[in-house]
Amino acid sequence: MKKRELNRFRKLLTAQRDEILKKARKTLAEESAIDVDALPDEIDFASFESSQSLIFRLRDREKFLLKKIDKSLQKIESGEFGICEECGEDIPVRRLEARPVTTMCVRCKEEQERLEKRFG
Repeated sequence: MKKRELNRFRKLLTAQRDEILKKARKTLAEESAIDVDALPDEIDFASFESSQSLIFRLRDREKFLLKKIDKSLQKIESGEFGICEECGEDIPVRRLEARPVTTMCVRCKEEQERLEKRFG
């Protein structure tokens, strides 16, 4: 992959990582600002807890994505970015543009999903 393309992916991945971290900091700041004792009744408290649960599930998914982003950035540095971990072939740039954290070409990913479906 050309150096220019690698730089483009590095910037894209770094921007995604920064956005996720910004959201996480905002969530933490909002959490520390809320006084649960000030919620007027049990319904408001239950609604608050439900909302918090959803937010934390989203942040947990983002934490998983952060790990993938960091792995992709490491691969850029090591020269392994854009190479399928299964077959060793180049991953097409269009696939990387759609999902920059991917580690497999379409063929290998489809095979993995087929096996997961088959064996659960």
